[in-house]
Amino acid sequence: MNGVNGRLPVLLRWLELAEPDIVCLQELKSPQEKFPESAIRDLGYDVIWHGQSRWNGVALLSRVGEIHETRRGLPGDPEDLQSRYIEGAVNGVLIAGLYLPNGNPRPGPRFDFKLRWFERLQTHLASLIRLEAPVIVAGDFNVMPTDRDVYAPERWRDDALFAPEVKAAYQRLLDQGWTDAIRRLHPDDVIYTFWKYWRGAFERNAGLRIDHLLLNPPAAARLVAAGVDTRPRAWEKTSDHAPVWIEIGEPKVRRRKPPVQELG
Repeated sequence: MNGVNGRLPVLLRWLELAEPDIVCLQELKSPQEKFPESAIRDLGYDVIWHGQSRWNGVALLSRVGEIHETRRGLPGDPEDLQSRYIEGAVNGVLIAGLYLPNGNPRPGPRFDFKLRWFERLQTHLASLIRLEAPVIVAGDFNVMPTDRDVYAPERWRDDALFAPEVKAAYQRLLDQGWTDAIRRLHPDDVIYTFWKYWRGAFERNAGLRIDHLLLNPPAAARLVAAGVDTRPRAWEKTSDHAPVWIEIGEPKVRRRKPPVQELG
């Protein structure tokens, strides 16, 4: 969001336009008590959020059922007080929303924290990958996994979002069995989710793909469509990110075979 209160008109306009069933928001930049709960509930959404003054912050919205919160904050470091992870169940689907640390400047303590946070995420997601229920992990991962996920990759070699260690950490998530929804359906397309505000980056499509949706096998089996809704990125006073979306279908019902009968 790059500030949920400052960009609330953009969010509400997009919710009414796109009518998403479930939404994951990152970078709220709002303390817990100042999150715009009423405005979101007035549009018919249940909502849970994990706020933080000036920085970070994540939220889950649902208009297809109550959100049952299962986790607030990533486990593994009791001294980490940053609001970067929230998790809840909606109608039998587990949804995790995250905002992974940026990590710049690299090298340095911020980059080291990013790598430690990635390790904690890997450990936690390893406990979710084999759930029988669909699991969707959505958010700003602050990583461009490959050269095709960044405009002019040669300019980003020293950046924390494109560092070999960070790309390797993302690959380790995929190696657990998670499916990158965009790349499953659009393996070779130029697709970006973020464009800087200056130098006409959006108009030139000089962007980055740093926002991802990862699916466990039951969720991946129901994947129907995926893409990026670039419309709100062109609006005034908007975020520098655009919403990434997926559509999942109904679970496939296994037909029971009729019993074998012997005819005399």
